[in-house]
Amino acid sequence: MQNAKLTIRETTEADLENVLALWNDGEVMRYVGFPDGLGVDLPCLDRWLEWIESGRPLINHYSVYAEEIGYCGETFYRIDPQREHKAAMDIKLFPAARGQGIASAALSFAIGQAFANGASRVWVDPNPENKKALALYRRLGFVEKPYPRDLRDGDQPVTTIYFELQKPQ
Repeated sequence: MQNAKLTIRETTEADLENVLALWNDGEVMRYVGFPDGLGVDLPCLDRWLEWIESGRPLINHYSVYAEEIGYCGETFYRIDPQREHKAAMDIKLFPAARGQGIASAALSFAIGQAFANGASRVWVDPNPENKKALALYRRLGFVEKPYPRDLRDGDQPVTTIYFELQKPQ
């Protein structure tokens, strides 16, 4: 997707340096439990990109660029055929790209792609302390629901909120 100010494209090898910076940024990763960033390197990202490319179209990752900012962040989906074709969604942006409608546009694009590629519904599980993410998901029509048992990690307590969005009829 490209308009005058925003480009969202499938992530390629050319984007990996940007993804590396995003994933190793503690400010970006703090709400997903990595306040010091992930600590990944390029060989790790090369293997990860191979996984993404081998799983398309059930899995896809997009790099997001804005005209005045450059690389802003990422959005992602993964459709699970074993779980009623529900798709896990994700979005992460650098702080400079927040509050400008970029997250809404990028996530809406990825949601549309997930539905176009077979998802029956999409879901997110944000950290309850991430108030801006909660507001974004609600604005996009996500509905809070009980956390599904099949997504829980054994007896681990659930520390996130579960939101779901049905495919439009």
